[in-house]
Amino acid sequence: MTAPRAAGDPSARPAAPALPGGPGDPGHVATAGLSLSPFRGLRYVPERVGTLAAVTSPPYDVVDPHRRVSLETADPHNVVRLILPRPEPEDTGERPDRDTRYRHAARLLEGWLREGVLAPDPQPALYVYEQLTAADSPSGELLQRGLIGALAVSGPEGGVVLPHEDVMPRPVADRVGLMRTTRANLEPLLLTYRGKGGAAGVIERAVQGEPLLTTTTSDGTRHRLWAVTNAAELAEVGRDLATCRALIADGHHRWEMYLRLQRENRHLPFSPWDRGMVLLVDTARYPLRVRAIHRVLYRLPLAEALAALDKESDGWRVRQLTAPPATALAELAAAKAEGGNAFLLTAGDGTYHLLSGPDEALLERTVPTDKPAEWRHLDATVLHATLLEHVWHVPDSSEDIGYLHAAAAAEREAARSGGTAVLLHPVDEAVVRRLAEQGVTMPRKSTSFGPKPATGLVLRSLELG
Repeated sequence: MTAPRAAGDPSARPAAPALPGGPGDPGHVATAGLSLSPFRGLRYVPERVGTLAAVTSPPYDVVDPHRRVSLETADPHNVVRLILPRPEPEDTGERPDRDTRYRHAARLLEGWLREGVLAPDPQPALYVYEQLTAADSPSGELLQRGLIGALAVSGPEGGVVLPHEDVMPRPVADRVGLMRTTRANLEPLLLTYRGKGGAAGVIERAVQGEPLLTTTTSDGTRHRLWAVTNAAELAEVGRDLATCRALIADGHHRWEMYLRLQRENRHLPFSPWDRGMVLLVDTARYPLRVRAIHRVLYRLPLAEALAALDKESDGWRVRQLTAPPATALAELAAAKAEGGNAFLLTAGDGTYHLLSGPDEALLERTVPTDKPAEWRHLDATVLHATLLEHVWHVPDSSEDIGYLHAAAAAEREAARSGGTAVLLHPVDEAVVRRLAEQGVTMPRKSTSFGPKPATGLVLRSLELG
């Protein structure tokens, strides 16, 4: 049972006023509401690993190749070996039709359970998860708390869990193959909602007790986890969430994975595939921060990208910047504040080109007109519909376009490949929410909400029900 919150707790934030209508509005009763169930989490046994920090990882889609190697060498049991598995050791690569990565991950998971590196908790629980980012981090000090549980999976037609981004088939197929083979939810998705305070109260009472674990990762973020098993507290969470719906903040491809695997196993009664592990954050208490996701055009050299711009007839404006990265990004932010579209192009050599424009006439010719004006003028929309498709003729494939969450990583990839990094300014969260309320998804990989939950603190095995 969790202890009551002490009076005057400085970590408890006052509730922000809820916006009327839309995802998570506490006044809106969703078709079925959110259903979050406790589960028996798989957690690392501290005595069997070096440190808990050494076995955690960021989510799979923000781990660049350099970071992947660093995590793999930090500890032989780092969870990155499960979420981004290598082929089986005996796989020589001579059979391109034979992918052994997922089987390798499943064998590692089975072995770590057998060896006692991972162990299931004794009883089902909802897990209160707290992150406190460092004051000197890019986002500054930020406290975030939420609930990790097994959420009932439903499609967008149900109006309970709303996506805000499109997905790409290849990453979805990759995640499906991994989960199907490991039979586990290896990392929680990040979803937001706005509750009436019941679930938030459970969270605030839980954090007064002794946590199951505390660890600080290399970026200076402190992570803490508590288990909520008391029946009355679980019922309070259920009542609060029953009138809420959620917005997917991070994990669209993994949510689509949940949906696909649920359909595959729809013949099973009481199927564990009907639920998927998520972290639910009440943004009335803990607002998230939104960052941009940058592009790397592997096969388009910067000189060719600049030469293809028709400045006179299309209204593109280009200004060269020789400045530190932070200054260049500040110039991008200033250009966005003036209105219109703006992008930062670089070959990763320390020189930047601030691209702004184009004329409205070009947008009318190249951007689909079946979406709201706000969507048609998004930087990501203009980048893909106008620049990539119309101006640069870049194919929409993973061989041609890379998506990276850190500007520095995008610049490194551009320098390595001889291509062009396109750095974007983050879109405002209110824009994301407004479009989602209208059933309009953002162009894929448009936003990065954070802080993102660390992977490896708790896993969910479908073998445990």
